[in-house]
Amino acid sequence: MSTAGKTAWRNALVLVVIVLAAWQLLYWSVGDIALRSPAATFVYMRKLFASDTFWVHFSETGRAFVMALVLAIAIGLAAGFLLGLNRFASEVLEPVLVAIYSVPKITLYPILLLMFGLGMSAKVAFGALHGVIPIALFTINAVRNVRPVLIKSGRTMGLGPLAIVRSIVLPAALPEIFTGLRIGFALTLIGTLLGEMFASQRGLGFLLMNAIGLHNVDLIMALTFILVVFAATVSSLLLFFDRRLHTRA
Repeated sequence: MSTAGKTAWRNALVLVVIVLAAWQLLYWSVGDIALRSPAATFVYMRKLFASDTFWVHFSETGRAFVMALVLAIAIGLAAGFLLGLNRFASEVLEPVLVAIYSVPKITLYPILLLMFGLGMSAKVAFGALHGVIPIALFTINAVRNVRPVLIKSGRTMGLGPLAIVRSIVLPAALPEIFTGLRIGFALTLIGTLLGEMFASQRGLGFLLMNAIGLHNVDLIMALTFILVVFAATVSSLLLFFDRRLHTRA
């Protein structure tokens, strides 16, 4: 392992130790009313993982999140390339995207419920809604920043529009596009969980909302820890690849 890799692992280990120590100190300060200790949470998580009910909810959230992320990426990239390559359309529609992005998404949820009803469709739509606009905006800027001389060279060589996008625009814009995908991943996960919390009868978001209503601190702590570990792990991997792409660019 390289020196940089060893340093990264050491920093990650130090961060984990600091977080666990801070968690334990906070538990000692607050007590059992609002928190559980790390040890108690890990013990409860082991019981939770042995429950078939948990995996049913986990599977539901996983399917909803994957579908929402695929939709957000597909729509965001398509919109980003179309607007990034068409300056007039970008000048007209980009402010609209920014305006929609600034609106609190929870205010749009009743509309999505009327359109899709309760269940999987609404969760997927709500998750995709959170992730699609950041992906589109990053893609627009990435495509717009590609040097025009590269595109002109492609046209001179007789490449068609799709070939230019595939062979020239995409490789040049990939680092910034990947940053948008990284942010879109996190926001899509948040949107999917929020969709489950407010209008669903299955999923980790539903379990978390139900645990809050029943003041089940053990379940709240376990689910929160699972979601934080998952999000932090995937985000760290995406950030690693993001930095490598920008270093090579």
